[in-house]
Amino acid sequence: MSFLWAIIAGLIIGLLAKLVVPGRQPIPLWLTVILGIIGAVAGNGLASAFGVRDTGGIDWIRHIFQIGIAAVLIALITPMWARRRA
Repeated sequence: MSFLWAIIAGLIIGLLAKLVVPGRQPIPLWLTVILGIIGAVAGNGLASAFGVRDTGGIDWIRHIFQIGIAAVLIALITPMWARRRA
């Protein structure tokens, strides 16, 4: 069941990251989900390193880390994907 949650979280985080990155990102949905999953895992690690992974309420800082890392990955991967498709 955690695999399913990872896919759902990756989809949400990936789509939010695509909204943060300016311009058009012509990458497929499956790649958005994978980059979102990687961003979620790396964001959790970064939040743990800063000691803000688990807080009393909603973990806003952890989510910002997750979306930020996914946005950076999307910004880096999109030009490579566009060159590959051209």
